[in-house]
Amino acid sequence: MLKRYPNDVKLIIKHFPLRNHKFARKAAAAALAANEQGKFWEFHHQLFKNYKTINDAKIQDIAKELGLDINKFKKEMKSPAISKLISRDLQNGRQAGVGGTPTIFINGKILKKRDLSGFSAMIEAELKR
Repeated sequence: MLKRYPNDVKLIIKHFPLRNHKFARKAAAAALAANEQGKFWEFHHQLFKNYKTINDAKIQDIAKELGLDINKFKKEMKSPAISKLISRDLQNGRQAGVGGTPTIFINGKILKKRDLSGFSAMIEAELKR
């Protein structure tokens, strides 16, 4: 969708770590800490690829595999700014009615048909407004 609508679509990621996943909040903090070293997407992809086995050791392994400065990474993971951002995202998600992940919004409306045609139809409808 970003390639199809380069001037009209913007991707915004909000973190909504689920309570039933013991390491979800740490994983969100890790992705944001990796972002400080320009590796958000790489870290994000590895987290989702390994979501069933995420734990403290796996998070550190991913950071090492991506060549992150481990000391800086660990410090950023504990950063009050990152914690505050995740808490704000959670609050925003609850207010918007998010119940699980991923939840996709287009102009503040939840996308229900989450295939290519559903994305296109909703984006086209919003562009016509």
